[in-house]
Amino acid sequence: MGQMKKVLLLFLFLTFSVDIMGTASAAPYEGYNYSFWGDTMTAPLPFLPDRLVDGNQLNIGPFKDPEDFTVTNDNEIYVVDTGNNRIVAMDANWKLIREITTFQNGDKEDVFNQPSGIFINDKQQMYIADTGSKRIIVLTLDGKFVREVGAPKSDVLREGFVYMPAKVVVDSADRIYVISTGGYDGIVQFSSGGTFTGFIGLSQVRFNPVDLFWKQISTKEQRSKMELFIPSEFSNVDIDQDGFLYATSAEEFGTPMRRLNPSGIDVLRREGYIPIAGDLHVGFNGSRMGPSKFISAAVEPNGIYSALDSTRGRIFTYDRDGNLLYQFGSIGEQFGNFNNPVEIDTMGDQMIVLDKGFRQLTVFKPTLYGKVVKEAAIATEEGDEKKATAAWEEARKLNNNLEIAYLGVGKTELREGNNVKAMENFKLGTHRNYYSRAFERFRKDYMWNHFGTIAVIILVVIAAIVVALRLRKPKTEEPGVIGTAWETIFHPFRGFWDVKYEQKGRVWLALVILLLLAVLSILKQQYSGIIFNLNVMVYDAKTMDAVKFVLVPFFLWCIANWSLTTLMDGEGKFKDIVTVTGYALVPLVLVQVPLIVLSNILTVKEASFHALLQNFAGIWFLWLIFVGMQTVHQYTIKKTVVTMGLTMVVIGIFLFIGLLFTALLQEMLAFGSTIYKEAMFRIGEG
Repeated sequence: MGQMKKVLLLFLFLTFSVDIMGTASAAPYEGYNYSFWGDTMTAPLPFLPDRLVDGNQLNIGPFKDPEDFTVTNDNEIYVVDTGNNRIVAMDANWKLIREITTFQNGDKEDVFNQPSGIFINDKQQMYIADTGSKRIIVLTLDGKFVREVGAPKSDVLREGFVYMPAKVVVDSADRIYVISTGGYDGIVQFSSGGTFTGFIGLSQVRFNPVDLFWKQISTKEQRSKMELFIPSEFSNVDIDQDGFLYATSAEEFGTPMRRLNPSGIDVLRREGYIPIAGDLHVGFNGSRMGPSKFISAAVEPNGIYSALDSTRGRIFTYDRDGNLLYQFGSIGEQFGNFNNPVEIDTMGDQMIVLDKGFRQLTVFKPTLYGKVVKEAAIATEEGDEKKATAAWEEARKLNNNLEIAYLGVGKTELREGNNVKAMENFKLGTHRNYYSRAFERFRKDYMWNHFGTIAVIILVVIAAIVVALRLRKPKTEEPGVIGTAWETIFHPFRGFWDVKYEQKGRVWLALVILLLLAVLSILKQQYSGIIFNLNVMVYDAKTMDAVKFVLVPFFLWCIANWSLTTLMDGEGKFKDIVTVTGYALVPLVLVQVPLIVLSNILTVKEASFHALLQNFAGIWFLWLIFVGMQTVHQYTIKKTVVTMGLTMVVIGIFLFIGLLFTALLQEMLAFGSTIYKEAMFRIGEG
């Protein structure tokens, strides 16, 4: 009997465990994040759906087209039930507090007319954007009328401006900021007394260059029928504790999220390695196509903010620097999915989403992963190194793909002065700017501690160069095969003349130079510092890059130039073109090792020196190839320039033909494979 009891208890325990595991993994969406390279990486879910709240549960009838809601400092929730022209208030336990449908406005009883926005300030006053009445209504939390702010009146308003208040926020000085539907002038601003003071945050006009070209050449009548170039309008707005506005824009491209200061200037930090724009990889077919469209933002006191994407029903959360912490949510029919999400806000550690389509609030609770990542981001922002390191390490255990965890640990190590460890973490997190800061400190300390040794090495090198120059004997004999290649660098006209007409050029030497450049290019990709080459994080040899960017362009140039110059009276043979082009590569070969060295000792601030050396070598190469082509073909300067330009055109034609041939070959192989499979299927049936 005791044995049966143990078996029964074990069975119940396993059943309960499986049920818990199934519930935890039964979220109707998948967790993912993005790597530095933009690849989608699997990630644990930061939030899971906890409960649904609708009007029927509150015994007040269903919501109808709800447009907005807000959470007070006392964790009370106020919903704008637009279709029913009412405000519904609930407590933290989702129990009905009150339902506001009317209010006493002076001597008359007043009602709402399609309200669509709400904000509650620290003075416990409720600002409601009453869209149908084109006014902002100010009430106490129990529904007593305070005042109303009407439509803006000013001579500066453009002709045709229509005021349709949709969203509203108020700062600590009682200045009112309103989003007007259909208004592309910016955010409407009122003083604390309700006087219109202007617009802030006007977006820049974005247009297609092709459309602009057609407008320039079209007639006045044609232009009148074309679409106007107007700024994008804001879709929503929130405000942080410092008075900065977080404004969202539903534009598909550009800046869908802005942080506006009192002057209307966007000061949002964008220091993350992916843009603050929602999904990176989007489809352009199906019902949910195109880029993410931000329609709401929720700002927390710690600088963390979330944005709601209406395209795919996802919520993206970023830290103050603009690093993506996590995302969750999707459109669907299951528990936790959305139909038409319109607003988000937070209540403690919970995330709440208002779904206009399902006419309900969806409440999400954080998972362990979501709690740890948020705790780590807050501790990093507050400078609590010990807590931040522990939290990021825990987050990294839960998600090996979380590159921002390395960034967080690196920041902590940097604050504590552990420059080497900070560099290691910034490298793993592929964040070159912070890596540069840590490396600059490390370099300063190293040079200070080893100044004597470094000074002696520099003096010895200088002395060795001086002695070598003084002991060097002037050459009287003619340069040999290798000497001719060297001579072309400093005396290109004489050098290339010797290559062509004195028969001192060698094809094998040109190919050796080409091969050397390819090898050095691979070494450069592998051993350059992370500040100048993030390919150092890719642990393959990058041999194909050397083929694509060194060998293929070289032979394409030679073949295209030879094909063209044979028709343009060029005297150079194919071997002459190969030799001259190979010799012209010498500056690029010489500069690779110095570039590798510099990339490991310079910081981001000193990147101009690295670029200067690289650009100098490139200009030197172009000068040599120009002189070489002019010399071997015996062209004038003008004809040489034209020929080189036409050579690039021919290369483009070759590439087009190559791509076309490859595509046709793939189609033929696919067709042949289909016929073979069909034949084998028929034979099998027979």
